[in-house]
Amino acid sequence: MTLDDIQPLLERNNVVTFTTFRKDARPQMSLVTVGRVGDALGFTSSRRSAKHPNLLRDPRCALMVTSPDWLSYAVLDGDAHLIGQHNTDANVLRDTLRDVYRARAGKEHPDWSAFDRSMVEQQGSAILLAPSRIYAYGL
Repeated sequence: MTLDDIQPLLERNNVVTFTTFRKDARPQMSLVTVGRVGDALGFTSSRRSAKHPNLLRDPRCALMVTSPDWLSYAVLDGDAHLIGQHNTDANVLRDTLRDVYRARAGKEHPDWSAFDRSMVEQQGSAILLAPSRIYAYGL
């Protein structure tokens, strides 16, 4: 199974449950809005969120997308690629955050300068999951 196989599901619902692992190995889950960026699903997050230190410590993660009627779903797991101020050139980070915004929103931002400032202030990061495994039900 590939991202192409679950694309119709993502087009119906791109709000997913994203799971990382705390220091004590218990799961930490969040709802995030994703978009397809190449061979990955991506979203933005603040460096202050729990996801950020969890992924720095342990990149293993999973996400689950469901159909609006809850009759089908897909689970993707693998290692996240965290792109942020800590490991990426400012211009590359800006471009990546913009790419992720476009992918999840399906449109251009009305004010890229305001978006860029906001991402810098929030210490925004892009989180990309190119899944190593996908399984699904009802697709």
